[in-house]
This record gives sequence, structure tokens and C-alpha cells, in this order.
Amino acid sequence: MVQCLARLNRVGRPIFTTSTRLLHAITVDKYPELLEHCIQTKSLKHGKIIHQHFLKNYNYHVNGSSIVIEKLTRFYLICGRLGNARHVFDEIPEPTVVLWNLMIRAYAWNGPFDASIDLYSQMIVSGILPNNYTFPFVLKACSGLNAVERGEEIHSHVLRLGFDSDVYVYTALVDLYAKCGELAQAANVFYGMSCRDIVAWNAMIAGFSVHGFYDDMMRLVVGMQEAGINPNSSTVVTVLPAIAQACALSHGKEIHGYSVRRGFSNAVMVGTGLVDMYGKCGCISYARTTFDLLSLRNEVTWSAMIGGYVASDQMREALKLFNHMLLKEAGSPSLVTLCCAVRACTKLIDLVNGRRIHGYILKSGYLSDLMVSNTTLSMYAKCDILDDAVKFFQEMNPIDRVSYGAMISGYVQNGSSLQGLKFFRNMQFSGIDPDEATMLALLPACSHLSALKYGACAHGYSVVRGFVSDTPICNALIDMYAKCGKVRTAREVFNRMHKRDIISWNSMIASYGIHGLGSDALALFSELRTEGLMPDDITFISLLIACTHAGLVTEGKYWFDAMVREFQIVPKVDHCICMVDLLGRAGLLEEAKNFIDKMPCTPNVHVWSALLAACKIHKDVELAEEAAKRIHGLGPESSGNFVLLSNIYSCAGRWEEAASVRITQSNQGFKKRPGCSWVEINGKIHAFIGGDNSHPQSEQIYKKLEELLTEIKKLGYQAVPSVVFQDVEEEEKEHILLYHSEKLAIAYATISLSPRQPIFVTKNLRVCGDCHEAIKYITLVTKREITIRDTSRFHHFRDGVCSCRDYW
Repeated sequence: MVQCLARLNRVGRPIFTTSTRLLHAITVDKYPELLEHCIQTKSLKHGKIIHQHFLKNYNYHVNGSSIVIEKLTRFYLICGRLGNARHVFDEIPEPTVVLWNLMIRAYAWNGPFDASIDLYSQMIVSGILPNNYTFPFVLKACSGLNAVERGEEIHSHVLRLGFDSDVYVYTALVDLYAKCGELAQAANVFYGMSCRDIVAWNAMIAGFSVHGFYDDMMRLVVGMQEAGINPNSSTVVTVLPAIAQACALSHGKEIHGYSVRRGFSNAVMVGTGLVDMYGKCGCISYARTTFDLLSLRNEVTWSAMIGGYVASDQMREALKLFNHMLLKEAGSPSLVTLCCAVRACTKLIDLVNGRRIHGYILKSGYLSDLMVSNTTLSMYAKCDILDDAVKFFQEMNPIDRVSYGAMISGYVQNGSSLQGLKFFRNMQFSGIDPDEATMLALLPACSHLSALKYGACAHGYSVVRGFVSDTPICNALIDMYAKCGKVRTAREVFNRMHKRDIISWNSMIASYGIHGLGSDALALFSELRTEGLMPDDITFISLLIACTHAGLVTEGKYWFDAMVREFQIVPKVDHCICMVDLLGRAGLLEEAKNFIDKMPCTPNVHVWSALLAACKIHKDVELAEEAAKRIHGLGPESSGNFVLLSNIYSCAGRWEEAASVRITQSNQGFKKRPGCSWVEINGKIHAFIGGDNSHPQSEQIYKKLEELLTEIKKLGYQAVPSVVFQDVEEEEKEHILLYHSEKLAIAYATISLSPRQPIFVTKNLRVCGDCHEAIKYITLVTKREITIRDTSRFHHFRDGVCSCRDYW
């Protein structure tokens, strides 16, 4: 500025005594040179002084002012003051096409995009013809707005003005149509070009990449090279996300090799793309090697590597790298990086680190971002810190369907399905429409509670919203209907699916299994093989469970062997548990014990627990004691095994040993889980605990139970006192049996539902022998179908008979 002023002093009178204070007025022709110096130095302060001086001594309409106004417009654009530039530009009586282009470009790059398009329209109306520089700018604004119709209008202007052979204009058209998803139009423009440079090829490749047309994209890359144009770093950055999405690791490695040979693999954008590609392709070691070799990393690079660890389920490595990033002060973590770190804490149930990152997010001011707050909310919900989750949820603003989905999912996953349903109702009352993710969180709650009314409503909503075309939704519906006792409806959903994956088949086979329909499960497995699908390890678990509940021992043994022999699936512990259960329930206790001894994997507590449960059924005290010793050697894990052994001793009349087991159970801090049953009446869940008097209608319930007991005794019912594992009189045992939770639920349903309406009860433990016998008689008295879903399977009672044929 000082040099510029000194130069002006040589050719005319003094202007400033310093660079910031005016002394005398200058002529109009001197301002452009002063402003040019401000443009070169981007000196906003001095440029504003000159602008003020000009306005004080002249105005925008004085002769010779046009060039001054143009310089001011350029100056403000260079300094990033678009508002000031527009104010000055609007004062120009007849702007040149160059100035129109400058303003259109500024809005196209910085927004708002519609201002760029409006300026173009004003330019046309004013009679100024656009040139080949105008169109790329305004077309960029159209692509930013996804305004394909406006783009088509401008395309017609291009043709009318004869710019159809201009490579820059046509490249901008290709970019517009490609970004707007009009790939056919983009291809028409692209292949109509007489000359295509690398920018045009990259624009076309980017269109196919962004919209997921991987094969078309790769054909273009090959065609580009056949046309004699080598891909550059921009090409590589464009294709890598599509390669990552397609998990095309071999192509990714080829691109990596090409980048190394061309010398741009170390460029930060290329390197970041490679890290992201390897991470999403599950090749995390390659991703880390590429990451470590990069000399320059930005926030996106760190985010790609941390995200790769999260995607590969290496959560500890993700947190380790996140901490390393903070220690190295490698820039502030991006929102995506923070979300990845919080997800890692969620998966590890690491609340210490989770709370620490929450604190960092709070201090950084990122908590206002909905994605970050939803991820943090999900962490508290899924880590079973539901009080904190509710408090956090209540403080969130705004809240969306993802927020509600996180709360619903957290409650369901932590065994509070009823609370999950309440949150879903609150979501509906708030006017927020559920999406597929919300339904996927809600349907397991309906499954767990056997809340058929809620589940059916969720199904209807999914049909209306078109969610049933989504395979995971249908899989969840199959599970929900099956666990609500409607296995035929589950099969209807299965039959109507547009596309089935292996989870669909597994869910349906498992559904038949828990309903004791072993033959149907085997028939469906045969259909699966006919379809040419390859069963996985879960398929065989479902199949073996089906054979277990139907007593199909021969078939179960055959398919266990075929799993290894024909399908090369190595048996896991879960398969072995199924086999021990299959053999044990059938009374083949020695064979089950021999199977455990020869297992291909080390038996865990659950394997021995399956044998212990079989010993209880068949009253084998000696083998039960051996199984119990193995269990206690490994660590009992739950109260169930203590209860089983205690009950076995009780059945044998060995009350002292039974008492000793209960004392040991108490001393080790294991509490017996109380039996609980629940029933859905008119959309409301009613829960009962054995001997419970808390229900508002307890008096009527107990009265009804007494009436039912009287009636079923007339038909020949006799209590099964052997299932009361206490050393008390027979009459007291009968009294204890009468108030089991499933009987309370049935009695309440009987007085609440219309005559002959079926009853569906869910129980958190296995149904006892006495209740099983009593319910058969109750169906005769009430002339109702009664379904009991316990932790093992379904029991469908009708006309005095159970679907399990007393085999459970």
C-alpha cells in the first residue's frame, strides 16, 4: 500500500500521509490502481478506506466510475465479502459478462446456489449473452440444488448458443446430470462429446460411483485407459468409495498398486480413500499399514482408520487409536470420529471411556449435533444405564426417530420390553413417524412380551409404509408371530417375502422348532437345499432344536453328522448343547455323557447344564451329581443349576442334600428367579408372580382359580405334588401349586376375555408338570384353547391334550 501511494505521489499530488489517512481528493482514474493493489494484497482494511473515500468524493454514477465499481466488486469477492460485492455489483449500470460470471461463480461456490441461478436469469433478461465460462458456474449451482429441470433449460441455452463443442461446458453438463442421478442423460452428453478430457471422464465415473453402479464405473475406468487417458489422483479418490461399498478387495489392491506406481499413494486424499477401502473390505491390517505410511493425515484419515476398526469389531484398537489421536494433537476429532469412538465404548460396555468422550463432546460444543447426541444416547441405553439415558433424552433438543429408536432398542436389549413399548407410544404421541430401524427395535419387544396386538399393528404399519419389502423387517415379523403363538402367520410372512436371506430360513425353521413341529422344520430345511442355498451353523442349531422338541432323535443325530460330513461346518459349543439336550430328553443319558466326553470342543457350563436338566427329567441322581460337580468346577453362572440339583435331591426325598444345595446357592449370592407369567388383554400386558396379590382384581382371580380347581377335579385332575420341592404336607403342596403364576394369568384371562376366546400366556421359566396337567383339564372346562410359551418351547392345549404330547 505504501509503495502504491508513493508511486501515485510521483505522478500526481500527495494522497495519504500514512496508508490509512486521507489528505486530499484524487481523480476518478486513480482509484482503479489503488484498488488493484488491495486486490493483490487482499487488504480488506485499506480497500474499505478507498471505497469510503470514493463515496465521499464521488458517486456510482459519475463518468468513469464503471471501472472503479468493477474493481470494488472484484476486491470484495477476493476478500470473501460476497454481500458487499453484491451490493456494489447491483450499482453497476451495465455489468460486463466477466462481472456477471464472477458473481455467478461466487454464489455457485459459496452459496446460496439459487442466487447463482437467479443471477444467470437476470443476465439473460438484461440482454447479456453468456459465454463458455458462464455455463460451468451456473450448472454447478444447479447440481448443488439437484435442480435438474433448471439444468435442462440451461442445456437448451448451450445448444442454442452453439457451445455444444466446448469441452468445459459439456463436462459441466455431465457432472450435473450424474450428480442428479440422471445417468442416462449424463451418458448421452458424455458420449456425444467430440473430445473428452480427464475431467469429463472423472465426472462420468463419479456419477456411477456415487449412485452405486459399480460394474458400470469399472467399465468406464477401463474405457478411459483404452482411450489413452491415464487415471489421475482424482479418479482414484472417486472410485475408492464404490470399491469399498462393493467390498471388491482385488480391485482395491489393483488401484493401490497403480497409485504407488504413479506416485500419489501418499497424497492425503488418496491415502485416506485407501484406508477407508481396506477397512470396509475387512482387511484391517492393510488399512493400518497404509495409515502408518502416510506422512500427512487429516481428521478424515484418522476417522477412516478408527471407523475401520469399529467396522471390523476391533473396538479396543479403535479406542486406542482415538486416544493416540488426542495425545498427538492431530487436529480436533471430527463428528464422525467421535461417533465411532462412542460406538466402540457402547460395544465394549466401557462407560469409563464413554463418559470421558461424552465430556469431550460437551466441551467441544458438538452435543448440539443430532448424530453425536443420538450416538451418545444409544451408548447409555445399550449399556443399561437407562436412568442416565432417560435424563439425557429429556435434555436433548431436537429429538428425532433415531433418538426414540435408541431408547426403545436399549430397553428391549436390557430386558425392559414393556418400557420399550411405552417409549414407542410416546413416540407416536409426539407425532414422529417410526422408520424401519424403529420397527426393528420394536418387534423384538413384541416378541419378548408376546404382545400380539402391538406386533400386528406394527405389521400393518410396515405394510402401509412399504417396509415389508425390507428383508430384515420380514425376518423380525416371522420371529414376532412365531413367539406370539401364530406360527402359520409367520409362514405366510415367509411365503410372501420378496427376497429371503439365510436368516429368513433360519427364523422359520426355528419357529417350527419352538412349536414342536419337527417334521415341518425338516421339510423346510429340504426346501432350503432345493433352492440351492447353503445352510450355515445357525441353520443347524435351529434344526437340532426342532428335532429335540419333537423327539426326532434319529433325524437329529443324522443331521449333526451331515453338518460336518456334507457341509464342512465345524461343530461349535451351541451345536453340542443341542445334541446333549436331544439325547438327554430322550432318556439316552449315558449316550449324552459319552457325547460330552468326545466333544470336538471343551464343554462349558451350558453343556453340563443340559445334561443336568435331563437328569432331573429322568431322575438320575448319580449322573446329576457328577454333572453338578463339573458345573461348580467351571462356575455355575446362574441360580438355575443350583435349583436343578436341589430339585433332583428333593424328588429323591433327600431333603438334607437339597437344603445344603440351597444354602450354598444363598452363600454364593445366587437368588432363585421367581416364576413370572404375563398375558396381553386388550393391548395391555398383565404380569403375575406365584402367590402374588398385587393385581387390582386379585380377589376375583383367586375366586376363579378355586372354581376351576373344583371343576377340573370332577374331571379327574389330581395335583402332582412331586413338583413341589419342599418338605411339607401334601395338602400344603396342593395349595402352593394352585397359585403358580401361569394359573393366575389363565384365571385372569378367563374372567377378562369373552367366552371361548383363546388364551395366550408367556412364562419366564419352564412350565411345571402340575400346571401342564391342570391346563389340559382347564381347556375342557372352559372350552378354550390355551397356549403357554415357556423358556423352552410352546405348549398348545386344546380339548384336554397338549401339542407336546407330554414330551418337553
